[in-house]
Amino acid sequence: VDPVGEGQLGVFMVFLPTVDTVPARTIVEAAAQREDLRVLGWRTVPVGTTVLSGTARRSLPVIEQLLVAADEAVSSDDFERKLYLARRLATRQVEDDAFFICSASSRTVVYKGLFLASTVEQFYWDLIDPMFETDFAIFHQRYSTNTFPAWGMAQPFRILAHNGEINTVQANRSWMAARSNDLASNLWGDRLSDLNPLIEPLPSDSASLDNAFEVLVRSGRSVSHTKEMLMPQAWENVGDLSDEMRAFYEYHAFLSEPWDGPAAIAASDGRHLIAGLDRNGLRPSRWTMTDDIIIVASEAGLSPADEIEATATGQLGPGDVLFVDLDDGRVIFADEARRRLAAKAPYVEWVTTETQTIHGPFDDLQDERYDATKLSRVFGYTAEERRLILQPMAQGTDPMLSMGHDTGLAALSEWPQRLPRYFHQAFAQVTNPPMDPIREKLVMSLRTYLGRRGSILEETAQQAHLLELRSSVLSDAELQGLTANTDPHFRAHSLDITFDATSGTEGMLDALDALCDSASAAVVDGVTILVLSDMGVTATRAPLPIVAVVGAVHHRLIDDGLRLHASIIAVSGEPRDAHDFACLIGVGASAVYPYLAIEQVRSMAVDGAIDVGPVEAQENYRCSLETGLLKIMSKMGICTIASYRGSELFEAIGLDHEVVDRAFRWVQHRIGGVGWDRIANDIIRRHADFETGDEDPGGYYKHRRGGMPHIAAPRAVLALQKAVRSGGTAQWEKYLGQVQDDRPALEIRDLLDIQAVGPAVSVEEVEPIERIMRRFTTAAMSLGAISAETHETLAEAMNYIGGMSNSGEGGEDPARFGTSRNSRIKQIASGRFGITPGYLASAEEFQIKMAQGSKPGEGGQLPGHKVTPAIAALRHTLAGVTLISPPPHHDIYSIEDLAQLIYDLKTFKPLARVSVKLVSGPGVGTIAVGVAKALADGITISGNAGGTGASPLASIKHAGSPWELGLAEAHQALVHNGLRSGLSVETDGGMRTGRDVIIAALLGADRYGWGTVPLLALGCKM
Repeated sequence: VDPVGEGQLGVFMVFLPTVDTVPARTIVEAAAQREDLRVLGWRTVPVGTTVLSGTARRSLPVIEQLLVAADEAVSSDDFERKLYLARRLATRQVEDDAFFICSASSRTVVYKGLFLASTVEQFYWDLIDPMFETDFAIFHQRYSTNTFPAWGMAQPFRILAHNGEINTVQANRSWMAARSNDLASNLWGDRLSDLNPLIEPLPSDSASLDNAFEVLVRSGRSVSHTKEMLMPQAWENVGDLSDEMRAFYEYHAFLSEPWDGPAAIAASDGRHLIAGLDRNGLRPSRWTMTDDIIIVASEAGLSPADEIEATATGQLGPGDVLFVDLDDGRVIFADEARRRLAAKAPYVEWVTTETQTIHGPFDDLQDERYDATKLSRVFGYTAEERRLILQPMAQGTDPMLSMGHDTGLAALSEWPQRLPRYFHQAFAQVTNPPMDPIREKLVMSLRTYLGRRGSILEETAQQAHLLELRSSVLSDAELQGLTANTDPHFRAHSLDITFDATSGTEGMLDALDALCDSASAAVVDGVTILVLSDMGVTATRAPLPIVAVVGAVHHRLIDDGLRLHASIIAVSGEPRDAHDFACLIGVGASAVYPYLAIEQVRSMAVDGAIDVGPVEAQENYRCSLETGLLKIMSKMGICTIASYRGSELFEAIGLDHEVVDRAFRWVQHRIGGVGWDRIANDIIRRHADFETGDEDPGGYYKHRRGGMPHIAAPRAVLALQKAVRSGGTAQWEKYLGQVQDDRPALEIRDLLDIQAVGPAVSVEEVEPIERIMRRFTTAAMSLGAISAETHETLAEAMNYIGGMSNSGEGGEDPARFGTSRNSRIKQIASGRFGITPGYLASAEEFQIKMAQGSKPGEGGQLPGHKVTPAIAALRHTLAGVTLISPPPHHDIYSIEDLAQLIYDLKTFKPLARVSVKLVSGPGVGTIAVGVAKALADGITISGNAGGTGASPLASIKHAGSPWELGLAEAHQALVHNGLRSGLSVETDGGMRTGRDVIIAALLGADRYGWGTVPLLALGCKM
C-alpha cells in the first residue's frame, strides 16, 4: 500500500457475505470512489474462530477492511463526511442481510461480533498486535433482549455503545423519516438527499440511536451537543436550572423529541469522547480517574490496578454527561460542558422573543354550537360511562374497577364499537422498566409545541417560532386562541370530518381520501395549525372515526414530505377517557379538544350530579386526563409527550390490514378481521339514533341486563357455584353452557377448533387426574386484596389436590409455614412487602412478578385505611400508612439485574424453582428468551383478562393482549432458540374451563393458573 499522510487514511470495517464477496466489495469500492477517495486495497482481518459458539460460527461473515485515502486538501471533518456518504451509499445498494459496514472513518475502527467479552482479543488478533495503539476504547458486552442476535447488531455501533432500551424508538424513527424532506445545511450542499433515510431499516433501537447521533455529528455538532439534544436531562420541572441552560434545552426540544428510555451511552467521533445517562439515570455509570487514564463503566472494579492509583472517583447521575477532549487531553464534567453548549448561540433571546404561550381557562357557559343530547347518541355515550368514567374524572379521581376484562375482543362483539377499543396499549417489562408517574413526576412532561418545525441539522431563530401549550388537552378558550391567532406563521385551518350518512363504506372512504387531499393542500398553502373537527355532525352527516382520521392525515403528510410543516388538532365529540387521548396522540395529534365530554362534565356540575362547580369540574376532568396520559406513557417508560406522539405504541387486535395500512402503519398487527365495512356500519348504526333513538344501554364495564354480554355474567357465576357445591356433571354442563358453549364467540380461543391427530385412546392411557392437577396453580392474590380466610382456603385446597397456591405480594402468616395452609409459591413483587427469611424458606417456588395482566406497566397502592394492624404486621410496616408497590422493581432495570435476583434466590434456597411472571404483548417471546438466558426455571405468561382487586379502567380494558397470543409467541421463541427444554411455561388470565387448559397446552403451556374462578367458586363478592 502506498504511504499516505497523517489523517489521510480511511478504514471501512466490513462484514461481507460468505457465498460471494465480489459484488459487495465492488459496490463498496465504487461508493468510495464516488466520493473522490482513492482505493488502496482490501485487508483480511485475522480472526480466531475457535472461540465462537456453533451458532455464531454458522453465521460468521467474511471480515475485511477496505483502505482508502483522501487528498491532502481535504479536511479531517470533510474526510469523515465523505466516508459517511460512501458507507450510506454502499449500505443502500448491497441487498444481503450478512453485509454490514461496522465503521467507515479516518479516526475510529469498530471491532465487534458474537462472542464472549473475555475472548475479544482471541477472536480479533489485531487487538494483541504490539503495533496496534489507541488513546481510547469503547467496549460493550451484552446479550440480545429485544432483538435476535446478529453480527451486525453486536455493539458498539459506529459512534456509540448503548446499554439500555430506547422506549420511544418507534416515534423517533417515524419523526426522523418525516424530517427527511426538510433538511437544510450548508455543510452538505446539494448532497442532502444522500443522507436519507436518516434512520436505516435496522431492528435494533441502539442502531437507530447511533444513526441519529451519526448524522448530527457528521453535520457539525459535537458528540456532547448531540447527546444533550437527543437525550436531555429532565429540565422541564427543575426549578434551579439557569436561564441559559433552560433556553438551550427548550430550543432543542423544538428540533427533536427526546430519545427516551433507560440508557447509559459512551460515544466518540474520534476527537471527543463522552459518557452519559438518560434523564432517569436508570443504568449505572461509574468513573475512575488516575494521573493518566479515565475509566467509565457500569460497575466498579473493571480495572483493579488503576483503581488503586485513583485520584478521583464518582458516578454519573440522571442526565449527566462526562466529556473528554482527546485533542487537549482534558476531562470536562457536566456543568462546564453544558455552559459551553449554552453559549454557542443566543438561545435565551430566541426562546424569549419567538415562542408564544397559549393558555385559556374553562367557563361555565353551555356551548350552543351543537345539540349535546343528539351527539351523545351518535358518539355512543352511555349512563354507565357517565357514572364510571366522567363522574370520577370530574371530581378529580382516576376511574377504577375490580374484576377483569370479560367482554372479549372488540372485533368479535356484535355491538357497535369505537375504534380505540381495538387498540391495546404497549407496556415495558424486564428489559426496560416502566416509570412511576406519581413519584417520578419530576422527570415527566406534557409540554406541547405547535407550528412549523425547521431542519434538525441547523439552528436559527426562526425554529423557535412556535406556540407552547401546557399539555395536549385543550380548553375551548385555548382552541379559540389557536384558531384566532393573527400571526401569519400560525395560520389555522379547520376541516370538516363528517360524511354523508347514507353513502355507506364507499362514501366514508371517499370522504377520508378527500380529507387527506384537503389537508395536504392546506399545508402546501401555508397552514401550520390543521384543525380536524366533527362538530358539523347533523341528521344527514355522520362523523368519520377520529382516530383513523388523525392517523391517515399524519401518514399522508409524511408521504408528501409535509408533516413537520403543520400540527394536527383533533376537535371531536368521541374521545372521553385517557385511552382515547393516548390513541389520538399516539397516531399523531398534537392536541385534542373533547368538546362533548367537556360539555357532559359541565352539565353534570350544573345539574348537581357532582359536588363541584362547572369550571372546577372541567379543570378536574382535564387534570384527570393528563394524569391518565402520564400513566399510559409511563407504562412504556416514556417521560415526555413529545416522544409518545406519533409512536403508535399499540397492538391492533382484530383490525384488517387494509385499515392498519391506511391509517396506523406503525401499530403492531398480528390478527386481522374487521375492515372498513364494519367500522362504517357501526358509525352509521349509532348515527341512526341522532334524532330520537334510545341511548346505548352500556354494559361495557359492568354487566347490565340488555347490554353488552359478559362472560362472567351473574347467571354464569350462579351456575359455577351450584356446580362446585353439587359435584355433579349436570350442573357443570350448565356452567359450561354459560361460559363456553352457549354464548357468542368473544375470545381468540373461541375461534379455535381442536383437531384430532389420530384415533381416540382409552382413558387409562391419559395422564391421571392427580398428575394433571399438579399442573394447576392459583394466581397470585395478596392477603389484603382478599381476606385471610380466602387466602388460606385457596392454599389448603391447592395443597390437597397437589397443585400450588401463590401468596401474591403482601406476606403470609408465619403460622401457616410448614402446614397445609402454606402457599408453596411465594411471590416477589416490586414492593417487597412481607419478604423475610422465613417467608422465603417456606417456598418451593419463587415467582418474580415483572408485570400484572390487569395493569401491566403499573404498580399498586393499598390505602392507609385498609392497612389494618394484622396487614401491617405481615407487611412489616405501620397500620394506617398507605403502602406503595411501584411500577418497576427498583433493583431491576435490566435483564442483568433480573439475572442477579434469580441468582440470589437460588443461592438462598437451591432446591426452590424461580419463575418470572410476564404479561402477554407483542415481543414477549424475545423477552422470554432473555429471561431463560437469565437462568429462570419457569415463565408465566399472563393474559389481559385476569382479575384484579383494583386497577384503572383504562388498563383493565386496554392494556396487554390475550394469553393465547403471548403464550404461542413465547413457546415458539424459546423453541427456536433451543431454550424450551427444562423450562416450564405457565399461563393465566381468564382461565375458566377444561377446554381452556387444552387450548393452552396445545399452544405450549405446561402449567395453568386460575384466579377469578376459584374466588367465585368460594362465593367471594367481586
